[in-house]
Amino acid sequence: MDPDRLKGKNILITGAARGMGAANAESFAAQGANVCLGDLDPDEAQKVAERINDAGNGRAIAVRMDVTKREDNASAVAATVEAFGSINVGMFNAGLNKPRFFMDIDEDNWDMIMNVNTKAMWLGMQEVARQMIEQGPMEDHPYKLINVGSIASRKPLIDVTVYCTSKYGCLALTHCGAIGLAEHNITVNGFAPGVVVTPLWEQLDKDLINMGFKEREGQAYEDIVNNFLQIKRVSYPRDITGTASFLASGDSDYMTGQMIHIDGGWCIQ
Repeated sequence: MDPDRLKGKNILITGAARGMGAANAESFAAQGANVCLGDLDPDEAQKVAERINDAGNGRAIAVRMDVTKREDNASAVAATVEAFGSINVGMFNAGLNKPRFFMDIDEDNWDMIMNVNTKAMWLGMQEVARQMIEQGPMEDHPYKLINVGSIASRKPLIDVTVYCTSKYGCLALTHCGAIGLAEHNITVNGFAPGVVVTPLWEQLDKDLINMGFKEREGQAYEDIVNNFLQIKRVSYPRDITGTASFLASGDSDYMTGQMIHIDGGWCIQ
């Protein structure tokens, strides 16, 4: 890992207290970036920030952030700028899932998932882009927005209808944002993981048992690996960080509007 690959990058990451958000924050900082960790759980986010600061490469701060509220997105952007002087990259990682059979979906389930997974991404993109536009264009590189999508936008499943819908929305925001922000020298790309061992997937595994889809913990992972993946194992956050770093770095300067699948080959079927 190049300790200077992301040197000079100031990055805001949402949903950064655990899982992929925390892993990417630590990876970015190990490559020289300064990171602001936004999360609804500021205590856990602070623990990640302390690990980063103790490691001694990039710097980190943690802020409490309800990603569904515009004012919290604006405050997180302001905290990033106050701490590091500017913002160069926004990564919108916060997400949740609560599976329901199609006919069991109600307004509360719909609103909860759509607000966190899609509305919050739109709000974050706007507030980060607003700050980038105010800063003026960088001399050598574009600003970057990175959206965390999902193969759920390519592989719809009956029991996660709302989650799939929300991730189709993430894909649309990536495409439309790339078009709408190009004039400001802001690129918009994203990555779409498959099965990643994170708290979100661990909870999904339990929810599927409660719905009668599975009989025991871990069965959801095993069924997907055996039936859908070409690489015969689940992934871990460390399998994701390389692609995220590529999208945050100058290596992806000529890309925009792209969603890279990191799915073990699921979507080629």
